[in-house]
Amino acid sequence: MKRLLVDQKNITQIRLEEVARPPLQPGEARLRLESFAITANNVTYAAVGFDIGYWKFFPTGIDGMGQVPVWGVANVVESRSDALQPGARIYGFYPLAEELVITPEIDGQGVILDAAPHRAELPAVYNRYIPVRQGAVEQDHLRALLQPLLATSYLLFDWLMDNDCFGAEQIIIGSASSKTGLGLCKYLAEPEGRRYRVIGLTSEGNRSFVEGLGACDQVLSYDEIEKIAQVPSVYVDMSGNAEVKLKLHSHLAEVLKHSAAVGTSHWDQFRPQKSLPGPKPQFFFAPSQIAKRREEWGPGEIEKRIAAAWKRIAAEAGSWMQVRVHAGIEAAPQVYADLAEGRASPRDGHVVVIENSS
Repeated sequence: MKRLLVDQKNITQIRLEEVARPPLQPGEARLRLESFAITANNVTYAAVGFDIGYWKFFPTGIDGMGQVPVWGVANVVESRSDALQPGARIYGFYPLAEELVITPEIDGQGVILDAAPHRAELPAVYNRYIPVRQGAVEQDHLRALLQPLLATSYLLFDWLMDNDCFGAEQIIIGSASSKTGLGLCKYLAEPEGRRYRVIGLTSEGNRSFVEGLGACDQVLSYDEIEKIAQVPSVYVDMSGNAEVKLKLHSHLAEVLKHSAAVGTSHWDQFRPQKSLPGPKPQFFFAPSQIAKRREEWGPGEIEKRIAAAWKRIAAEAGSWMQVRVHAGIEAAPQVYADLAEGRASPRDGHVVVIENSS
């Protein structure tokens, strides 16, 4: 069984290795990955692996080396559990590897949970696996590429609405070319009679791409921060670029009502800053908003809204995303490296298909 290992202190250092398949214990099931997406989101998982706990999901047993989580579909190829039968297909959170062994349990809604002891204290949203039927592979690819990212986009939108946008007249999205960023721009643009403007920040090279989305009232490059109107604002930072954050905080200062840190697509330019003008940036953790809405709305409702929202945006994905399919896990290191080192185009969505997955 092959897996991709990442140096936890230098996430551009990677290697593909082959390890023995662990024998199944009673109550366990072996899943063989069929396909999975690799996006900038996965690089973020690696960049904040210690801070948020992403390294804990799939321990490697090797000090200093971790497995980056990905989203995809797998087949049950062997089972010693009544909860999962061989031949089932499930979508969810996997290591960047060919296989995963889980301890499946079924919840009241027909969702499979991994009850492995080391995952018990980790956010429940990542431990849920959804049965999916065999269908068009294009749907599997879109789900793996967009569902996790657009779910975060929608939860950000819901959180902003839940807080009345902190009284802001404009919402500024850093790294608006990222799929999570563009999703948020699109959700923010939807409400009729909205009282805020949507400002997309991006690199000069990605400006035309973001403008073409038609979701922003204004698109500016990172060199044009001084052109942002000095009115009550919220900054949603998908990039983690410390220099950009400092420039924006300095420009808006006291009219910046909230600064949210979401992703680190510019992870290599991230460094903690002890002092910034305006509000202290706060990390947005999507599972917390899910937990809040489950408590307020009851089980299943926020999941229904997320599903409807991401499918709505995904339906038009062909106009702004080109799916790139790569054969075999051997292709994964190059795709990951291109994303981690900033060489990937925002128009591309990368999917790795594992051959002979049955």
